[in-house]
Amino acid sequence: MSWPEARHHHTFSPFGNPFRKIFSTRPHSSPKLLSLLNEFERMVAASLTNLTPKESSKVLSLSWMRLAVGSLSEIHTNINGLITDLQFPVSDWDEKWMNEYLDGSVKLLDICIALSSELSQLDKGQLLLHHIMRVMEHSRFSSEQLRLADASLRDWNERFSSKNRKLKSCDDLLLVTPFGKTKDSYKGRVLIRALYGVKAVIVIVCGVITSALSGCAKNLLELHVPDVFLWSRAFRGLQTVVLSEIRSHLSSEKVIVLKELEAVELCVERLSRLTHCLCGGEEAAARQKEGRKLEELVSDLAECSEKLSEGLDLLLSQIDGFFRIVVSGRDALLSNLRASSPMREDP
Repeated sequence: MSWPEARHHHTFSPFGNPFRKIFSTRPHSSPKLLSLLNEFERMVAASLTNLTPKESSKVLSLSWMRLAVGSLSEIHTNINGLITDLQFPVSDWDEKWMNEYLDGSVKLLDICIALSSELSQLDKGQLLLHHIMRVMEHSRFSSEQLRLADASLRDWNERFSSKNRKLKSCDDLLLVTPFGKTKDSYKGRVLIRALYGVKAVIVIVCGVITSALSGCAKNLLELHVPDVFLWSRAFRGLQTVVLSEIRSHLSSEKVIVLKELEAVELCVERLSRLTHCLCGGEEAAARQKEGRKLEELVSDLAECSEKLSEGLDLLLSQIDGFFRIVVSGRDALLSNLRASSPMREDP
C-alpha cells in the first residue's frame, strides 16, 4: 500500500484557519497570560526536540516510546498547571470547551488501556521464552529437550510474534478536531491554543506506538501545523523523522515492528529452525555436534528477551503514570464543576 492510499493526511481544520481569532493580538492582552502561554509552548518545543532522534529507526524502539510517554506526562502536568494559573472561573468555561476536554480525556484513557493491554500480552510471552531457556539450559540437548523447545518456540511464534499483533483500533481516538469559535476571552484563546499543542503531541506519539504494536500505519496521521506556535518547527522536525521511518518500511514492504521484539523474533526463528532439524531423527552425535551453536542461540535469545522484558515493564510503568495524570486533571475539572453546579451531571 502506498503512503497516499493510507489515511495519514490531516489538518487541524478544513474550514480555513481556526486560529485567526484565537491568536489575534489585542491591546488589553495580559502580559502575564502571554508569558504563561509562551512558557508552556517553549516547554512543548523542548520536549519535541528531545524526542527527535538522530536515527529514525529509534522511534520504533521501546526506549524512545518510554521517553515519548514521559513527555506526554510532562506536557499534561503542565497543561493542568496552566489551567490552574489561568484561574478560570467555571462560569467562563465554554460548554463546548468542557465537552471537548472531557471527551478527549476519556478517549486518551481508552488509548492508555488499549496500549497497556497489548503490552501486557507481549509481556506474557516472556514466560514462554523463559520456559524455553530452562528447557535448553542443560548442554547435553537430548531429543526430548529439543522436542519440548521446538513445540514451545512454535507456540510463541503463533501467539506473540509481530505478524499476529491485533491491537484495538484507535483510529477515531487520534483525530484532531477544532474547538470552533471561542468566547471573546483572551484566557479562552490561551487555553485553546495550549490544548491544540497537547493534541498534536498525543497524535504523533500514540500514532507511532499503535503503528509499532499493530504492525500497520493506519493510525499514523500527518498533521499540517500552522507556523504560529512556538513548537511548530520542533513538531515538523519530529514528524519528518517519524514519517521517514514508517515510509521506509512501507516502501520495502517490511512489517512495522518494535526493534526489541524484532530482535527476539530473529532469535526464535534461528533457534526454532535448528531445533526442528535436530529433533527430526538426527543421531545423538549430530545433536552434540551442534551443541555449541545451540548454546550460542539460547544465549542470544536470553539477552534479547531480557531487553524486551525490561523495556516492556518500563513502558507499562510510564503509561500507568500518564494514565494517572490524565485522570487527575479530569477529576480536578469535574470537582470544580460539581462545586459550582451541584445539579449538573458529569459528561
